[in-house]
Amino acid sequence: QVQLVESGGGLVQAGGSLRLSCTASVNAFSISVMGWYRQAPGTQRELVAAIRSGGSANYADSVKGRFTISRDNAKNTVYLQMNSLKPEDTAVYYCNAVIHASVTINYWGQGTQVTVSS
Repeated sequence: QVQLVESGGGLVQAGGSLRLSCTASVNAFSISVMGWYRQAPGTQRELVAAIRSGGSANYADSVKGRFTISRDNAKNTVYLQMNSLKPEDTAVYYCNAVIHASVTINYWGQGTQVTVSS
């Protein structure tokens, strides 16, 4: 069982920045993909950004150029640096880890609230 512990959410004004962190309870080298999803009230959970073990990343179009995902395998941690935040970025942000073994398993963090005021 993999546990993911998130931190770094909060309240920020539009144009501000926040950095989210997510630390896994297992060696990050065993995790194929780590990523961040978000869910606003009344909407479906959507991918924000994901990074593979080799370092390649992909982003939702809505955050390209503003958000940066990175991972520190030595610390079993993935980060999401969020700059130029907009009110529409307000959501609960969830950390995700995908492990490919005999089966593929998705693990989720508990979520952290990000609120951007206008």
